[in-house]
Amino acid sequence: MSSRRVGGLNLSFPCCPVAARPAAWRRALPLLWLLPFVVVFGLFQLAPIFWVLINSFQAGGDWSLANFREIIDSPFYRQSFGNSIDLALWSSLLGLLIALAGTAALRQVPGRIQDAVMAFTTMASNFSGVPLAFAFIVLLGMNGAVTLLLRDAGLIEGFNLYSRGGLIILYTYFQIPLAILLLYPAFDGIQKDWREAAALLGARPWQYWLRVVLPVLTPALLGTFIILLANALGAYASTFALMTSNYNLVTIQISALVAGDIFLEPQLAAALSLLLMVLLVLVTAVNQWIIARSRYE
Repeated sequence: MSSRRVGGLNLSFPCCPVAARPAAWRRALPLLWLLPFVVVFGLFQLAPIFWVLINSFQAGGDWSLANFREIIDSPFYRQSFGNSIDLALWSSLLGLLIALAGTAALRQVPGRIQDAVMAFTTMASNFSGVPLAFAFIVLLGMNGAVTLLLRDAGLIEGFNLYSRGGLIILYTYFQIPLAILLLYPAFDGIQKDWREAAALLGARPWQYWLRVVLPVLTPALLGTFIILLANALGAYASTFALMTSNYNLVTIQISALVAGDIFLEPQLAAALSLLLMVLLVLVTAVNQWIIARSRYE
């Protein structure tokens, strides 16, 4: 009990019990729930990275830079990086432009339509790999349904899905849904009254988009482009299902070196993987730098 004098009277109050601190095992219990995640992350993320890092510097049982020297000296492997970067750049640029136009149009329709389109976009962003390649073969292959229709209409003559142009179309297709999902929240930073204010100042629609909207969206556009670039550089399943080993890409060469039917060189594959990882890390670092400086009011 504790007493206090109020207005000449001594009043007694029961002492409030001090809240007991939880036992040590209760405080550590949340950490135990993280243990399965730590184990999975270590086995499937950290362990492969360490294996790639160590084996990339191994040649003939000794520490060496021979694997990297072979990659740099080989026109074949240099071509694989060039083809991968070429596909990634073009598909990312085309996917970004189409997604920008689509997202801008989507923002002008009622909310229910927006929700339906975004739900479909989320589903489409997960449609990749072998099913996507099979769908493109059925539609745009040599005897695909769309190919035959366009050929009969005289719109195309010699379109070949199994070429650089076909791969750019394939890559662009799976880049568009991802770009829309990334750009959609960025349009929240555009105020509706900006268009009216720009019109009152005499700006035309193209001037409004060029001088008002695009500067606001620039951080999001650059960040989305970089994510699309990383997404395309690491693509493998759809390309391999469509082209097998007939197109020289880094991911296909890595697969051939560790699971090929002719020869196996896992250490050389580790060196290729490490170079690709460094490229992806650089791309991701630039993306994080852009995101850290973007502000949406």
